[in-house]
Amino acid sequence: MAENAAPADELPLSGITVVSIEQAVAAPFATRQLADLGARVIKVERPGGGDFARRYDTTVHGQSSYFVWLNRSKESVTLDLKSEQGRQVLEELLAQADVFVQNLAPGAAARMGLGADELAERFPSLIPCSVTGYGSSGPWADRKAYDLLVQCQTGLVSLTGSAREAARVGVSIADIAAGMYAYSGILTALFARATRGSVRAVEVSLFEALAEWMSQPAYYTAYSGAQPPRVGTRHATIAPYGTYTAADGKDVLLSVQNEREWAALCERFLGAPGLTDDPRFATGSARVSHREEVDALLAGRIAASDSGEVMELLDAIGIANAPVNDVKQFLEHPVLAGRDRWREVSVPGGETVAALLPPVDLAGTAPRMDAVPAVGEHTERILAQLGYTPDRIDALRAHGAI
Repeated sequence: MAENAAPADELPLSGITVVSIEQAVAAPFATRQLADLGARVIKVERPGGGDFARRYDTTVHGQSSYFVWLNRSKESVTLDLKSEQGRQVLEELLAQADVFVQNLAPGAAARMGLGADELAERFPSLIPCSVTGYGSSGPWADRKAYDLLVQCQTGLVSLTGSAREAARVGVSIADIAAGMYAYSGILTALFARATRGSVRAVEVSLFEALAEWMSQPAYYTAYSGAQPPRVGTRHATIAPYGTYTAADGKDVLLSVQNEREWAALCERFLGAPGLTDDPRFATGSARVSHREEVDALLAGRIAASDSGEVMELLDAIGIANAPVNDVKQFLEHPVLAGRDRWREVSVPGGETVAALLPPVDLAGTAPRMDAVPAVGEHTERILAQLGYTPDRIDALRAHGAI
């Protein structure tokens, strides 16, 4: 693996301080992306257990796979925010911060005086970002939301799976979407503050983030009168686009996006150039309407050859294709190795893990890939930077405030 990144003070977001009361996936994903580009992210955790995502599993040298993914390059401070002393420390942190991120339970931030309006009065230059389930207003503002609940509420689950059974998407897609929009919203707010002097609060909900991603099937359903069907690894509205089993038992996915590709597939792969004149297959919509016939043609041809031969021929005629990898094969993917996408990151306990670089490359910029913090690892250092003496820190600890 290549060396880790340049020092944080050489990165685009160096000098930006983020304080985050965060848990689970969405908010931590947003702040980790800020940390990747040099922001100082101070993660406020509960004394004792910390972020409950630390205990989702213990697969990564005793650490949670979720937590290791989402929390590198951050500083962890433990504060009991139900105590007066803990809230005072938080106020001092916010007074020096540029951004405040929270994804507390519905209504919790307002009860603690951490709503956008209250923060604007006390810290006029602070950009607050709230990550919610269904928005801070409206009929569902007080409802809890988790990833799979939102997948169900937005209709995504109704599109995913086979004709016989619906299925969840296998990653936390609602959380990831919300984290991405929170990240871009914070960057936009920082830009507006820097260029116009205006401070804008940022709010993102899991539901509305995933609702945006549902726009294509929403348009399709609203204007066709029927939603796209569940078709497993096939594409609901493009054909041929799906997986077929080769002679060696391995699945191959192929995708035809236009009539030129369909003609090449018919002539050079199926050996049946006349199919392009068949009205059942002449257009994309016609092929979708006759999907079973299209699939039968391709299934028979692909079943006659090994997967390697099939993909080699598809490559030669310009048809996009791929094997259906499992996670282990993904980890060994030649693109990740050939493009040097892996770095080593330390985790609590002294071990290291292989971590992927962020997907956005900025020319001349190597993102920060620092350690994943232990619970409260930086508490004393952060308090000392705020001017707390060792005796005051001991007193806070004695009172359970840290």
